[in-house]
Amino acid sequence: MNHVITITKSDGTKELFEESKLENSLRRVGVKPEAIDEVVDEVESSMKDGMTTSEIYRKAFSLIRKHSAPVAAKYSIRRAMMELGPDGFPFEKFVARIFKMWGYETMTDQVINGACVEHEIDVVAWKDEELAMVEAKYHNEFGVKSDLKVALYVKARFDDIAGNTFEYGGKKRKLTSSWLITNTKFTDKAIKYGECNHLKLVGWNYPEKGNLHEIIEQNGLHPITCITSLTHQEKKDLVAMNVLVCIDLVGKPAILDSIGVKGEMAEKVLTEAQVIIEEAK
Repeated sequence: MNHVITITKSDGTKELFEESKLENSLRRVGVKPEAIDEVVDEVESSMKDGMTTSEIYRKAFSLIRKHSAPVAAKYSIRRAMMELGPDGFPFEKFVARIFKMWGYETMTDQVINGACVEHEIDVVAWKDEELAMVEAKYHNEFGVKSDLKVALYVKARFDDIAGNTFEYGGKKRKLTSSWLITNTKFTDKAIKYGECNHLKLVGWNYPEKGNLHEIIEQNGLHPITCITSLTHQEKKDLVAMNVLVCIDLVGKPAILDSIGVKGEMAEKVLTEAQVIIEEAK
């Protein structure tokens, strides 16, 4: 690119377009070197000053999909998390699925007695001597971050709960860890406050190790909304049936028949889901 292009990020701020960032994002999801050059060249040829990151993503996604639908699915993970909405209930179940993968038993939508008032807790997870309680903060817009007010509110709720004893898994337990997990990002002040107050924070790119993106990629927990061969309605139907990740869909292939995906189309969906899982390993 011979001239400087300014792009508009999801939060409205502007920055200079850097070809290397696009190349790195393509390389990270497994786009082949020769395809990277083609995608970057075509994206750059269509760019205009002020273009949004969403527009750049859509252009890149359509080009990647021509080369490999499963790779395109991996490129779309962050947006696929948005598709789990529009409300936060599927995200709560997704977070519970992560804790199950970690060996916990889980329950969602729990009403817990605090020292002063009752609290609705999104996810309760327990194993051995541990009892974790989680606030799953879902946003359906990229520019929205979980800020200091959210961290303060969550910490205050867990402080009210901390002194009580609860029965989960057939035994009395006290709270051993409190979590705030979001599908987007945290502000710097929220991170500083959480670290200072032993509130475990997990966001899209925080912490550097063990962030939500990394958890999904390293454990093959790609949401079924990644699958490009499913329609928007079919994805919604699967989410409503608590089939949230590709690995669970592959384990229950008959469920596709129940939402009207049959024959060759079902085989295509399952093949794509399996490739997404395999490429994550």
